[in-house]
This record gives sequence, C-alpha cells and structure tokens, in this order.
Amino acid sequence: MIRDPSAKTPAKAAPKKKAAQKAVPAKAAKISAADAAKVPAGKKGIIAVAPPSFRRERALIKRGVWPVAGCDEAGRGPLAGPVVAAAVILDPDRIPRGIDDSKRLTAEEREKLFDKICATAQVSVAVASPARIDRDNILRASLWALKRAVVALPEAPRHVFVDGRDRLDTACDCEAVIGGDGIVLSIAAASIVAKVTRDRLMCALAQDCPGYGFEQHKGYAVPEHLDALDRLGPSIHHRSFFAPVAAARAKHMPWTVEPVQDLFSVTEVEVQVEESVEIDASAGL
Repeated sequence: MIRDPSAKTPAKAAPKKKAAQKAVPAKAAKISAADAAKVPAGKKGIIAVAPPSFRRERALIKRGVWPVAGCDEAGRGPLAGPVVAAAVILDPDRIPRGIDDSKRLTAEEREKLFDKICATAQVSVAVASPARIDRDNILRASLWALKRAVVALPEAPRHVFVDGRDRLDTACDCEAVIGGDGIVLSIAAASIVAKVTRDRLMCALAQDCPGYGFEQHKGYAVPEHLDALDRLGPSIHHRSFFAPVAAARAKHMPWTVEPVQDLFSVTEVEVQVEESVEIDASAGL
C-alpha cells in the first residue's frame, strides 16, 4: 500500500497552530481589565493608555504635605493668542470622575469637566500676552504664567507638580514631570482648565479680528490660518517673531521690518592726523 506523503502534513502543522493560539491569550493577559474597558468595541489592536492617577498626591498627603497643586499651560505652539496657565488643588474627597489629559478628551468632555473642577477644587489662571511672548520668548513667557497661576491660588501650596522639564521658582517644593498631564491627576485637571480657558479666549478674539478663523483652529498653524495670514497680514494678536507671522509682516508691512546688519561688511574709517603734531622717534629710547 502506497501512502501519499502530503497526507502527513496537516497532522504535523496542527500542533504548531494550537501553540500559536495559546500564545495570544498570554500576551493579552498583560492588559488589565480597567485598560481593556477603555478599548472601543469592534476595534482590535488598540493599546489602551492608563489615565492619570492621584497616587503622587496621596503619597504627599500621607507624609503630611498638603495642599498639593498641579499646573499646566495651553498655547505654546500657536501663531496667535496668549499662553494660558492654570493651577489646580484637587479636593481628595471630591475628585470629579473622568479627568484625563486634555488632549485625550473631546471639547464637550473638557467643558463638562471644567465646570466640575471649578466647582470642587481650588483653581487659578494666568495669561501671558503675545506682547510678553515677543519680549521674553515663548518658554520664559510660559514659565512666568505658570508661576503667576501658582501664586494666585486661594491657598498657598506646599508642593507643586508642573508638566514638562522645567521647574518653577516657587516658594515651595516644585517637581517637574515630563508628560505629567497624562500621569499626575492634578496636572491633568490643570491642563483641562488651561485648554478650555484659552479656547474661550480665542473664540472671543475671533469676534474682535474676523477673517482669521480663530474660533476654529484657536491660532494654530493650520492651512486655513496660514492662508488668512498671507491674505490679511498679521493682527495685533499674532506673535511677531514666529516664522509664518514674520513672513506675513514682511509682505504686508515691510516698513516694520528692520534691516539685518551685515556683520562681515568692511567699513572704511578715515583717520586724520594734524600736521602740527610731530612724533619724536627718539622719545621712547
């Protein structure tokens, strides 16, 4: 009896297939139930991101350090409008549910959480105008606004968490947390307050300067905004030294652009010596 060699192939391949199927649940087991609940139904392959927690604040409370504030800013990147900084001291017994990094939330979710945060927490806001940004640069203006927001809190904090790499020059301890708006709950709350406040300001500026679409893009460098800059030129709310704004200013208001001095040019200097002055060569001998 002659057997077909290919008939043995499925029998050998079957164990490998079963082994592969067993490996999938092992990887999936690493995702917690809370994270899995955030994955929308019907969307596979999405990695869930854990929301910010109140863990760092509670650790300080156990050590007797309170109040603890979180602060963040909104509006470093746009071409127009101010930088808005916010500082928040959450009430440990009345923390609104759903607080997250403002970038992960919809505009409707941010608006609802903004009202809840302001109703249950200590909140302050500070604004750095485009004029200050032009004078100090965007980083210094942002740090200035963040410090002002901390100082303006109703109760002076004993510890401050700030989003980013730079610590603030505050009277209390300040801890910089990179990506803090997605890690520390107080910073996430501040990011929501700063974002909503700035969005509302940009909508108000849209009525003052129509045609730029501030109510839509909030001053960011989207194609519609760049097109409006090219057509209309910069407004008083634009940041003068950001490259697209400077280019539009040079086009529409060239008289405001100072010529750049050529540091490598040679300037002839004429030196005149009076004839009555005689130099005695032997005087130095």
